[in-house]
Parts: sequence; C-alpha cells; structure tokens
Amino acid sequence: MSAENTSSSYHHKSLVIGLFGFGVVGEGLYKVLNQTPSLKATIKRVCIKNAGKPRQAPAELFTTARDVLLNDEEINVIVEVIDDSEAAFEIVKTAFKNGKHVVSASKKMIAEHLEELLQLQQETGQSFLYESSACASIPVIRNLEEYYDNDLLHSIRAIVNGSTNYILTKMFEDKLSYRDALIQAQQLGFAESNPKLDVEGYDAVNKWTFLLTHAYGIITNPLELLFTGIQNVNAFDAQVAAEKGRVIRLVAQAKKLGNGKVAAAVLPQFITQDDHLSFVRNEYNGVVIESGFADKQFFYGKGAGSFPTASAVLSDISALRYDYKYEYKKLYHHKPLELTNDFYLRVYLSFDELAEIPKDKFEWIEEWHAREDRKYLVGVIHVRHLQTGNWWRENNTSLILQPDAIIENLELHNLKKKSLQLAGIQFHHQFGSI
Repeated sequence: MSAENTSSSYHHKSLVIGLFGFGVVGEGLYKVLNQTPSLKATIKRVCIKNAGKPRQAPAELFTTARDVLLNDEEINVIVEVIDDSEAAFEIVKTAFKNGKHVVSASKKMIAEHLEELLQLQQETGQSFLYESSACASIPVIRNLEEYYDNDLLHSIRAIVNGSTNYILTKMFEDKLSYRDALIQAQQLGFAESNPKLDVEGYDAVNKWTFLLTHAYGIITNPLELLFTGIQNVNAFDAQVAAEKGRVIRLVAQAKKLGNGKVAAAVLPQFITQDDHLSFVRNEYNGVVIESGFADKQFFYGKGAGSFPTASAVLSDISALRYDYKYEYKKLYHHKPLELTNDFYLRVYLSFDELAEIPKDKFEWIEEWHAREDRKYLVGVIHVRHLQTGNWWRENNTSLILQPDAIIENLELHNLKKKSLQLAGIQFHHQFGSI
C-alpha cells in the first residue's frame, strides 16, 4: 500500500455539531472544542431554553427553535446535554430519523427509554454514544463493551454519583452534618438545587440500568432494581462505621451468581480500608471490575463537574470520526444474562424504635446493640422483603449493606450454621424475645 493510500484510509470526516443545552456541561464542551482544533469538530448552532440569559459565546450561535438544528442538513451530529429527559428523548428520536448521529449525557432518558433507543439505532443505523452519562471522565462503557466477556465477568461494583460521594466524604472527614455537607455540594455545583435525584439514589440507579446492559446484556427498568440513596445515613451510622474502621459509600453493584443469573442493587454500603472504593473521595467516581482471569481492575476519575463530563462527551465526538458504534455485544452476540431477586443481603439497620422493625423477616441476627440515642442490628434478609415494603426507608430507619453483602441461596445454610456456631447462641430466637 502506498503512503498516499495509507494517508487517505485514515482520513477522518469533519463533524458539524448541533448542541442542545449550554449549562455546565454544554459550556464546558464549547470551551474544550475551541481548544482542540485537530478534532475537525465545530459547533454550528446551540439550542437553549432561555434566550435572555447571558452566555460566554457569540449571540448568533444560539436559538430557541430545536428544528433549526434537527433539520439542518449540514449538521451531522447532535449533542444533547439537557436535563429534561422527555424532551431529550424527542430530540434523539428526531435526530436518528433525520440521519444524524447522537451523543448524549442524559442518563435518566437513556435508562427510561433504553429498549426504544436500541430499536431506533437498529432501524436507522446511526451511532448513539453516551459515555459521559455514566461516570463522567471514566471510560467505563467503552471498556465493558470492548474488553470484558460476560461469561468471565464475575462482578462490578461502583461509585457512580459524585454528589453523594462528596457529601459522605465531608460527613466522615470533616464531621459535617448531612444537611451542611449537602449545602456545600450545592454551592460547589456538584449537587443540583433540587438534590433529590442525587441523594435519593435515582441518578445512580439510572446509570446502573444501562451499565448492566453493557456488562451483562440485561435490559431492565430503574424501578425494577432495589435502590435507595444516602438520605437516611446519619452521624450515628458514621460513628459506627468509624468504630469498625470503615467508611460508607453509595455503591452500585452486580454479581453473577452460581446459577448464572445476576444479583444487582444500588444501596449505601460499609467499605473496608482495603477495598479500592475506600480511596474514592469527594466528587470522584470509582469502578471495580472482577473477571475470570484478570482478577480485579480499578477505574478512578472525576464523576462530576464541567470539564470532566465535557471530556467524556468530547471522547464520544472523537469516536464518531471513525464511525464508532456500541455493538451491545453481551445483548446481541452472547446469550444475555437475567436479573434475579432470589438472593439474600447481609445488612446493618439503625433505628429509633424496635417495634417498627419486622423482626420476623430476618433469617438471623448476627449483632444487636442498644445505645441511649439509637439502636442497630446486623442481620441477613431476603431481598424480596426489601423490594415489597418501604419500612426500611421510613421512620428514621437507615439501611446499609455490610461488606460482601450478597449471599447466594446455596451458601445460606452453611453460613447460618457457621454464624450460630461461632456466636454460641441462636440470635434469631433471642432477638425475637426482645
């Protein structure tokens, strides 16, 4: 092959971008693109909601009419970074039908419309990339797509929400109250003015929904996964964690069980000092992947902020020069795995009144402590008792997973027998008589 032919085979097409949204991420992307002319990617128009808001970009760049971007034949890429999930879905759907590739950061939209989005990609042949929607600066989707075979992927555990991680870090290291840590996160732009999506776990479970697709070929809905956020974690829990040499993190996890099915949840968890996730502080995210032959691998990077998120959007834009697409290998080229709700969890539960705790739902109790200000127990419970009731989210009750929380059915009998032998007492019976 001649040098001339080699050069032409690596010629990258120019990308003309229509950008929806000019908030923290959109403006960050605009600045980053201006600093990387080698990408041959330019923003032609930006669609915004509020025309009167001052912006650090030429006024002629902006419009409030979305069809100006969607119907422009010169624009071959739509980048969507808005916070309205239904509006985002309409934009993406129209862009596909108009022959445009799409880059998105809208995790809620992707999680809620994943099946339809997969169908649209197959029908139109367009690329739909969304690396920035999962862990901002960490290329976790691309790695799950390209590197890990789901037959060998044992488990994946991750801190995927920078806002909650920042709050928990401040509660532990600076002894701030939950409320003061939240206010600080809002002031720094890590948490929204309405922080419910972050602190109550919705943002994390949205991300986990489609990460399960890339990890195991699982198509699910956020509401089918067991989840909560950090809204009930309090200073008492932080004190117990410190006494045991642990920290608390909001952890999204999935584990392939012996029967080939996958157990998944997004819940606060006690993290031991030797766990990679214990090093993930402030607004950072971290992902630990355990596979058959590679053992554990750890990915770490900023999970919130303008430039970290914009860098992931930029990576997707760059990949479009090579016509890159997610192949969804675990879904289309393997036999997709199934979620199961037939497993047990080892949990810590702190509460004010024992009468509000359904003692009979626990398989057994390993620890029971009553202090002046609050009580707590450590026990094993079937996940269905958490999925079918809200008692563990209410009445100032705080549920936190123990390390290595997921217990398979096959292990249960032996674990219970060993636990009771070690303790020398039938805790379940003792607890029932309290």
